[in-house]
Amino acid sequence: MCKMTRKEVIGLGALNYDVLYAVERIAAEGEEVGILDVNKVPGGSAANTTVALARLGVDTGFAGIVGRDKEGELILDEFRKEGVETNITKEEGYTGAAIGFVDAKGERTLYIYPGVNDRLGMADIDLDFVNNTEFLHTSSFVNREQLAMQCELAKQLKSKLSFSPGMLCFKYALADLMPVIERSELVFISVDELKSLVKDADYEKGAGVLLDIGAKVVCVTLGGKGSYVTHAAEESHFIAAYPTDVVDTTGAGDSFAAGFLFGLLHGKGIYECGKTGNLVASFCIREYGCRKGLPYTLAFPKKV
Repeated sequence: MCKMTRKEVIGLGALNYDVLYAVERIAAEGEEVGILDVNKVPGGSAANTTVALARLGVDTGFAGIVGRDKEGELILDEFRKEGVETNITKEEGYTGAAIGFVDAKGERTLYIYPGVNDRLGMADIDLDFVNNTEFLHTSSFVNREQLAMQCELAKQLKSKLSFSPGMLCFKYALADLMPVIERSELVFISVDELKSLVKDADYEKGAGVLLDIGAKVVCVTLGGKGSYVTHAAEESHFIAAYPTDVVDTTGAGDSFAAGFLFGLLHGKGIYECGKTGNLVASFCIREYGCRKGLPYTLAFPKKV
């Protein structure tokens, strides 16, 4: 039996096929608004991060589940084209889907249909595969059963854990996420997600709460302002965003995580990793969708 090549990053998360509508503006209740353009692409938070890393030459893999439908095949084909090794279960049923609406300012709303993502459990996770990597990067699913799976996986995982909780912050309490956070080498979270999870705290104090739970590094994305990164109270930095023309903010956090992980894999400190995360995010938001603008080469930002 051939020994599996050790990966640098393996992703684990919901796999969705995205349909993204560019609209004049987000419609109010009962309002009719025109659609300017339509884009159909594979998506999913951890999958976007994994593809972004693959484009930059990182040895990557992905674990998840898709349906036995056209959308599932398109997702698998995209991973193959991007050079991502997959350990993905196929189930009868519909692949997860996301419908998004993006306005002229680049702001968006999303509607998620989980499909077969709801069926992914520990029995579907090949522990040899997800442990054969430096980092396992995992992101949110819709249902509590998959959160329980992530909590159990965190206990059994031998590789470093990178966690992007996403919508989990709005559905569950901090106590529900603690088994994953306390095991995480990295936590990537937006300022709105953090405020929902840690009530009555600014982003610095909120990040401190996650560090106290056990996370080694916390990265808070601040939208157009940039990011805040902190390492177990040893060092903390606010890092301004790169000026760019914003077309669509979908996937900005996913691409930031990719840039940060890329920096870590190259031995950079958290400040340089944060700047690299901001840089990759600035590429992403120049185009519609989560992946179209992602770079294939990257020079590290100069120190200041």
